[in-house]
Amino acid sequence: QVQLVESGGGLGQPGGSLRLSCAASGSIFSINVMGWYRQAPGKQFELVATITSGGSTSYADSLKGRFTISRDNAKNTVYLQMNSLKPEDTAVYYCTAQDISTDRGSTIGRSWGQGTQVTVSS
Repeated sequence: QVQLVESGGGLGQPGGSLRLSCAASGSIFSINVMGWYRQAPGKQFELVATITSGGSTSYADSLKGRFTISRDNAKNTVYLQMNSLKPEDTAVYYCTAQDISTDRGSTIGRSWGQGTQVTVSS
């Protein structure tokens, strides 16, 4: 009913930047919260950042200052600007959308994208 498609992953250089995008499609009227999580090899699944429809943001403490989340409500798209990349940022990054109101009047609790690989290496 709702699909999330990530793009923009790939190979980044230490100290460099990458920008991830995630577009939600389907029978969407509005999305309350969109965000990013990541899964690094051998590590726990962790929150990266979230953003509400009103623009309020929240970040993992360890990523504040390097990563910036933003969204375009009209396009149901969320972005993650990643700067000053480090090898430890290597992970699969997953997009999520929470509290989705459909144009049919129903509500979907949460949907996930399939993930996009980010590898930081020289």
